[in-house]
Amino acid sequence: MKAAVAVGTLVSVVLLAASGSVSAQDRGTYTVRHLLPETALKAARAALEDCRKRGYQVAVAVVDRGGVPQAMLRDRFAGPHTPDTAIGKGWTAVSFRSNTLEFAAETQPGKPSSGIRMRPNVVAVGGGVLIEAGGSIVGAIGVSGAPTGEADDFCAKAGVAAIRDDIEL
Repeated sequence: MKAAVAVGTLVSVVLLAASGSVSAQDRGTYTVRHLLPETALKAARAALEDCRKRGYQVAVAVVDRGGVPQAMLRDRFAGPHTPDTAIGKGWTAVSFRSNTLEFAAETQPGKPSSGIRMRPNVVAVGGGVLIEAGGSIVGAIGVSGAPTGEADDFCAKAGVAAIRDDIEL
């Protein structure tokens, strides 16, 4: 049995060597892109300003690709629940790799995935929008405090649009 394992390992090594050079991903690591704090803040400011123009007092959070907050702004009259909700929307978007408006529709009661709403930190309401660059998710922006999830979503998309040129490859 040991001989068979040794021969199998030797064959694998020979095949790997014969296949040419090993890419960076085959070496046990890979490179990821992260938003700079300044970029996250720029997106948050743009989303806040867009909501203000619409007459909404909101909180805006930008989270990194792991759902950890990078920037947070709360307008002076936004409700006390809005910072946590904005962070939750961003976290939900990156965690499930889906904008929360679509996520909310797909997890409605009676749908096969409805139970996922019971997980801690999940906020299944519009206003969480993914931030993507070069085909990768680099973070998300969450907005909370407008009258509807759809209105929060519009403001979040304005935040993403404000940094689009900064994050494209």
